[in-house]
Amino acid sequence: MTGSSLIALGLSWWQAIVAIVVGNILATIFIVLNSLPGAYYHVGFPVVNRYVWGMYGSQFVIWNRIFLSLNAFQAWIGGECVYVCLQAIWPSLEARIPNHMSAATGMTTAEFVGYIIFMVLSLPVIYVRPHKLQSLFYVSAAIVIVFEIVLLVWSLATMGSHGFGDTLSSGAPGSGWMIAFGIISTIGSICAGILNQNDYARFARRPRDAIYGQLVSAGLYAILCGVIGILVTAATQNRYGQAYWNLPNLLSAVIETGGSRSRAAAFFGGAALIISQLGVNVPGNALSGGFDLAATFPKYINIRRGAYLTALLSIAANPWKLVNTATVFVTVLSSYSVFVAPMIGLMIAAYLGVHQCKIKVPDLFVGDARSLYWYTSGVNWRAILAWICGTVPSLPGFVAYVNPAIQVPVGLTHLYYICFLSGAFISGTVYVFLHYVFPDRRLQEFVAVAPPARVLMEEYRERLDSVEVIRVGAPKLAGED
Repeated sequence: MTGSSLIALGLSWWQAIVAIVVGNILATIFIVLNSLPGAYYHVGFPVVNRYVWGMYGSQFVIWNRIFLSLNAFQAWIGGECVYVCLQAIWPSLEARIPNHMSAATGMTTAEFVGYIIFMVLSLPVIYVRPHKLQSLFYVSAAIVIVFEIVLLVWSLATMGSHGFGDTLSSGAPGSGWMIAFGIISTIGSICAGILNQNDYARFARRPRDAIYGQLVSAGLYAILCGVIGILVTAATQNRYGQAYWNLPNLLSAVIETGGSRSRAAAFFGGAALIISQLGVNVPGNALSGGFDLAATFPKYINIRRGAYLTALLSIAANPWKLVNTATVFVTVLSSYSVFVAPMIGLMIAAYLGVHQCKIKVPDLFVGDARSLYWYTSGVNWRAILAWICGTVPSLPGFVAYVNPAIQVPVGLTHLYYICFLSGAFISGTVYVFLHYVFPDRRLQEFVAVAPPARVLMEEYRERLDSVEVIRVGAPKLAGED
């Protein structure tokens, strides 16, 4: 969807592919860098931000990630896939389920029913413990890879004289700045995942499992999916009279213009995408929100309860508004980068630059001034100032892009086009600079006298592994979750 929507915004096919390749390579680099604390120290996203923002200051980042989880446009896409399956069974679905939705909502009652069905299908998957979801990931990944290859072969083999249309043959190419915007939008599609990647890297048995696994898979498969999206959209454009950048819409077109065999093919295609979206939406939104809510209210909410609460609240976020058009879709992706990229830059700069990979893990769980990461009344003001410095420069261009009636200097618009890179770099640099000019004495002393980072990592991993062995071997206590 990202690659195809870039074409709909005015990039040529090769420019869209360049944006996808460069964007996903950069995203992979950020994914790996920002998952290092989880891979080496087995600490999750909410805990990591305590040494960045302070014990209380970290709540700002956690709540931002919770709200990102509530957007859940992947769940709406999953609902569209359910709609395709229902439409394949009953081509007159819209007549069977009369529409009572306002045109302003951008959806029909039948589409909303598909969304609710997908949410219900997600509930038993959310119940599964995070570390036991690996089988689901295997199945969903295998299914979607097979489906996309079949879809690509079908679209190319059956396009005949229709050809690729003007998607691959005409149209003025976009400017270099629009390519840059495409790159940032590509990174934005995984931006929220980059932010809390420690929540999943911490489950790795060995650090290299997380590092090499992400290096090999993250960029490669994202690039493959994006290129397939462009080719399929181009190969079907003339056949159906328009470029379908939304895959469920393409399957609906197959149903509407074909016979029973086309309906059967579309049904199985929709079913494959439902499984795929379960493998994306549950860990990317429900569980991510569950992790953060559990860290915020540990006395009342565990991961499972938090995940269910996130799924319930996501309905109020109107996710159907986020994918109606290519312009809205890409704007949503790029807007993530404006606010989230500086947070990512802070996390990477803190771990590699300020703390030099040395983390005093026990102090991350001490909620008073005894903690090394208490800073000033539980808040690291340097992080706040650095985040503001990384966010503010992109805001004028972002506002002007959302509302064309607002005019800003072209330089600010261009800065918005590269907001992920500029925001992460500015925030990270300012954070390191502030810690250098206004150092925290206790933190500075710990970094100076602590053993090498490699020794600390091995010590904490061994301690955690020994605790895990004891916990697993012990009998389960009454009421233990």
